[in-house]
Amino acid sequence: MAIKLTETDIQEMSLQAQQQGEPIWQSLELGYQSRLPKQLAEMSNYRAFKLRSGLSICILQGQLTQNLQFIRQHQSHFNLIAKFYLSGASQMHTPGALHVAPDYEEIKGRHYLYHLPNQTEIEEWSADELAHVIYVDVDPTYFRTFDLAQTRLSPPLQKLIEGDRTQRFHQPLGRITPTIQQLLQQILHCPHKGLMQQLYLESKALELFAAQFGLWAEVPSTATTFLSAHDLEQLHQAREILSQQAADPPSLSNLARQVGLNDRKLKEGFRQVFGTTAFSYLRDYRLQQAQQLLCNPNLSISSVAATVGYKSPESFCKAFRHKFAVSPKAYQLGHRSQRCG
Repeated sequence: MAIKLTETDIQEMSLQAQQQGEPIWQSLELGYQSRLPKQLAEMSNYRAFKLRSGLSICILQGQLTQNLQFIRQHQSHFNLIAKFYLSGASQMHTPGALHVAPDYEEIKGRHYLYHLPNQTEIEEWSADELAHVIYVDVDPTYFRTFDLAQTRLSPPLQKLIEGDRTQRFHQPLGRITPTIQQLLQQILHCPHKGLMQQLYLESKALELFAAQFGLWAEVPSTATTFLSAHDLEQLHQAREILSQQAADPPSLSNLARQVGLNDRKLKEGFRQVFGTTAFSYLRDYRLQQAQQLLCNPNLSISSVAATVGYKSPESFCKAFRHKFAVSPKAYQLGHRSQRCG
């Protein structure tokens, strides 16, 4: 049985615990650090770093002593939030939200981008596992200083940045990529203090948004397919199959049959949930695997191409150069003296 608490409830419990001698709040150079009262969590840590112009990074780590339903009532002025799960999971409920599934799960190893103004959001957290989550949030007006004329963004995101604060979306963006994982680790282990810390963290936050904006660039302007919780589970299974069989993947029709979806729902649902087509996901996954293999200078380009599923080195080189703006050989030579992540 889960305990149900609002933000006000937790603030009042925290204030009472502080008055009773528990160390709840502590100032940091760029923000603050807090923990939950012991009646909710034996171990918890929440760090918030306030950067320029409404940009902030928050890091949550802890394990509850009992299951919790956390009820938030978001107001009209709501920030754009990027969310990265290093561990843990939560069940989310957004009752009555247009263009957002009423129930979905956020899980370990995946990341999300959302904007939910004027919306009730209920998070269900389990006491069974440790949660480690990084949030990056920003007032959407932050991006208006950038030149958007030559930029292709997902339509809901484009409208939000242009000033339409009524846009609601919750966009899963798939598995945390090695590049994003490296950025998250750099945030967690920032080596600087003072001004350098502020500049460093702000640059990493912007890199994370850039990565997410790019991943979502091909999503259709409207969600045309309703996806049930079972559909979402099958779509995640389809992506796992593509990852596990990347060198010799099934056809789209065979993949749909394996996970129990029709072809149309698989194609439209894959774009809707992961922000890309199944083909594009497979291509990018293969090329990311190739990046890792190319860190080994003893592997030939042809062997790397074959390992990740390309039938010819020429087609592999063309795809790699198109995605990373460098040839596989140049990438390999450039990383001989570096440690690949």
